[in-house]
Amino acid sequence: MKRVELSSAEIGLLHASQRLAVQLGVEAILILTDRPYDFDAASKAIDHVRLIVASGSDDVHEAATHDDIDFVPLINEPQTRQVQLSQALLEAIADDLMQTGSRIIAVYPGYERDNLDSLSVVNLSEHLAKLTTRDLQRLETQVPLETLRRVVDLAVEIGREGREGKRVGTLFVVGNHRRVLELSHEQVHDPFRGYNKKERSIRLARVRESIKELSQIDGAFVIASDGTVVAAGRILDAPADSLTLSKGLGSRHWAAAAISKATKAISIAVSQSTGTVRLFQDGRVVLRIEPMDQAMKWHDIDSDAPSE
Repeated sequence: MKRVELSSAEIGLLHASQRLAVQLGVEAILILTDRPYDFDAASKAIDHVRLIVASGSDDVHEAATHDDIDFVPLINEPQTRQVQLSQALLEAIADDLMQTGSRIIAVYPGYERDNLDSLSVVNLSEHLAKLTTRDLQRLETQVPLETLRRVVDLAVEIGREGREGKRVGTLFVVGNHRRVLELSHEQVHDPFRGYNKKERSIRLARVRESIKELSQIDGAFVIASDGTVVAAGRILDAPADSLTLSKGLGSRHWAAAAISKATKAISIAVSQSTGTVRLFQDGRVVLRIEPMDQAMKWHDIDSDAPSE
C-alpha cells in the first residue's frame, strides 16, 4: 500500500495542535481523513499526545494498524465533516478510546477535499448528562449501535441544518416498534406506507433525505432495530406519569421520555428552538448533543417534575 507523506503545512498544523493540546490539557488528537498517511510521522509530530485516526477508508485502517495507531471506523458514505466528526466521537467513546469527560482536538480537511487544513477543540464536558461508556455500550444490546448511530447522525444534521432555512423539531423512536405502534396513533397519512422493507432502510441515502423533507410534519418517525422506517407522523400516547425532565423542555421531549419509559425503545428528540439533540432511555436523557456549528457539548440536567 502506498503511503501519503504529510506536507510541511500538515506537519505544521500537527505541531500547532500539539502545542494547543499541552496548553489546554487535551487528552487526544483525532485525525479525520480518507488518506493513508504515514501515521507514525504524525504521531511523532504531536509528541506525547495520544493520536486517534478516524476514517471510512480501508487503506487508512490498514495504515493506522500498521503504525499501531488507535483507529475508529466510520461509515463510508458521503457525509459532512461535522457529521463524520460526531460519528467518530460516538464511536471512540463506545470503544473506550476516549472518556466522556475528555477534551480533544480534531484535525481534518475543512476547506480542501483531501489535505489536513483545519482543527477544532471539542469539549466532552466533565458533566456529561449521566452518560458513561458503559451506558452507550448497553444501548447497543437494545438497539444495534449501527442503527442508533445512523439515527443520531441524521438527527444532528436536522438540528444543525433545519429545512429551507428554518429550524425544525422532530422525534425518532428506535427499537421495539410493535409496542411503539400500539402506544401511538396516526396523525397524518404515512408517507412510507406501501413501500417494501428494502426501500425503507435508513441505510439508503434517499430514505434519509426523505426523512429530512418530512421532518416538518407532526408526530414521530418509528424505526425498527434493523434500521427500517416503520412509520412516520405517529402521535405518541404513552403516559408521562412519574417522569422528571430538564426545565423548559416541551411536549415533544415529554413524549420522547414517556415512550422510552413505556416501551424500552430509544427515543431521539430534536429541539426546534435550538437544534439540540437529546437521546432518551427509560424515561431520562442520557445524551445531549448541541449543533456542531456551535461545537459539540454535553451538559448537566436540571430536573423538574411535570406540571399538574
